Amino acid sequence: MATLKETLATEIPAARQKIKDLAKEHGQRIIDQVTLEQIFGGMRGVNCLVCDTSKVPPERGLIIRGKPIAEVADRLPEEIFWLLLTGSLPDAAGLKSLHNELTSRAEVPPYVWNVLNAMSADAHPMCMLSTAILCMEGESVFHKRYDSGLRREEFWEPTLEDALNIIARVPAIAAGIYRKRFNKGPRIPNDPVLSWGSNFARMLGVPDPKGTFAELMNLYLVLHCDHENGNVSAMAASTVNSALSDLYYSVSAGLNGLAGPLHGLANQECLGWTLEAMKKFNGTPTKDQMREHATATLAAGKVIPGYGHPVLRITDPRFTCFYNFGKTHCPDDPVFKTVSTVYEVVPDVLKHLHKVKNPYPNVDAASGALIYHYGLTEGIYYTVLFGVSRTLGYCAQAIWNRALMQPIFRPKSVTTEWLTQTAPTAALLPPNRDSSRM
Repeated sequence: MATLKETLATEIPAARQKIKDLAKEHGQRIIDQVTLEQIFGGMRGVNCLVCDTSKVPPERGLIIRGKPIAEVADRLPEEIFWLLLTGSLPDAAGLKSLHNELTSRAEVPPYVWNVLNAMSADAHPMCMLSTAILCMEGESVFHKRYDSGLRREEFWEPTLEDALNIIARVPAIAAGIYRKRFNKGPRIPNDPVLSWGSNFARMLGVPDPKGTFAELMNLYLVLHCDHENGNVSAMAASTVNSALSDLYYSVSAGLNGLAGPLHGLANQECLGWTLEAMKKFNGTPTKDQMREHATATLAAGKVIPGYGHPVLRITDPRFTCFYNFGKTHCPDDPVFKTVSTVYEVVPDVLKHLHKVKNPYPNVDAASGALIYHYGLTEGIYYTVLFGVSRTLGYCAQAIWNRALMQPIFRPKSVTTEWLTQTAPTAALLPPNRDSSRM
């Protein structure tokens, strides 16, 4: 039986050599060009980052290490973490060893609860989660080993240790935040028998007599685990980690990026828009009523939350996974029925707007309604669920960035004056190249 660390130790040397050979043979090749529009558009579509844990082709959706997300959606989050790191799913022995590793590290230091208890009673749950991760920085194995002298080739090993410690503790921390912030009663202790996601569901304290809320949480944690490196939170975490700041700093930074309304709050906003429609029409709207609501939203200069995606040009496969879960477990729930009506109506409404490149639902269009169905109705907390899941991706990317000895991030910036002088004489893109979709 090979442990996760042993598996990585056998794969890293070959991966390092591959990168070295690639850079030596093709180091001067031009991979992409950047347009002025992309510079002012948040660098969207510029190929300038490396991420081997996952990719998101516009016509296919999330693919983790070569496996489309729908093919692994029924796996446990621990299995997906192994997949993110090694490119393969663990065998039974490997999964057991990882479970034991996480269980042995799951105890949250008492001072974390002291810090959280000292925060304002109305602190945002994401601020609480980020603070809890950051306040554990003094326990960083990487920090301690780096200060005592550590070869660059070995940086990945203590990074893995930090990752396992953070991942092991984050469910208990997130669940404790939920119970404290929303007055749900005392914290619920870990159950060492349960899987990572099921244990998280249990510690939240949401009634779950049939076990389907735990099933939803496992699905949620898998579907949100990783999404390339160019999104705000993953890039923030990677940028901080590239300075050899340890994972406590970088995971906290990633969570801070995820807290923004243009990134991690989408499922909360989707649910709010759905509930707004139900209130407006005194129940589940008809197709005509939902068409009216969608049109009014657009006429007011707003977007329809949960529809469209900066990368995808299809229905997000993760939405399909959530949608199928809802059809199986709560097809008659009024909120889910409204989500279904939105799905039937909104794409056609958006297709009439020629500027809309993707009128289809993304992952957030259904997830909030499902969480709401099980009684976790505090929308302000939903981003924490996202953060617990995305911690898997932050950590996996960081381990490989250190294993491949990636340098500090340092892109060059230019001034608007320089662009003003340079742009008029710069070459134009070929007519058939759409820079916004690269």
